[in-house]
Amino acid sequence: MSPVLSRLLPGVLLVFALALPGAAAADCYVHYKAKRSAPYGLHYGIVRVYGSCPSNPAGVVQSRISSGGWSLLNVVKVTTAPPSPSEVSSAGSNYYR
Repeated sequence: MSPVLSRLLPGVLLVFALALPGAAAADCYVHYKAKRSAPYGLHYGIVRVYGSCPSNPAGVVQSRISSGGWSLLNVVKVTTAPPSPSEVSSAGSNYYR
């Protein structure tokens, strides 16, 4: 092994080792539909969960929306992929609740 390579290799390995945990802990996006009785309303929203996806995404969403009088109808999608522009547009003010 060349002297230059032997000096650079530990640094390169360190960079990869530090980058891997960050990639494994991607944020989770929970898409949902909710309703409210008074005043009556329906909405589609997206909740961002920092880190890995929760085992109970419905519970996470319900805890965030209940203070506004909303009840969860259903979880539409759970993903680590960021929402598309059309999903963000559809969620409107309920994006990243």
